[in-house]
Amino acid sequence: MASKDFIRQLEGYGLTTASILYRMPDHPSFLQTFIWQDYDLAPEFPMLLKFLNFWQRELAGPLHSVTVSHSHLIRPAEFRAIQGEISIH
Repeated sequence: MASKDFIRQLEGYGLTTASILYRMPDHPSFLQTFIWQDYDLAPEFPMLLKFLNFWQRELAGPLHSVTVSHSHLIRPAEFRAIQGEISIH
């Protein structure tokens, strides 16, 4: 049986990492970093948006900025043509 994450990758999901900067509730002049990582669909990022909506609704630290990185882990293999071939018997 294939894992849930592997099946999601076959459906087009890729690994998404978000670096979230937010202001500390007690000291708004200080910024804190939070790293979020999950499988998500680019460019809409529904899982990330769901998490950010939860953050704004439930957590006290207001968001400052979000930097997103995304990579499809399952993709066509790289192909490199070779210049020659040597046979060894």
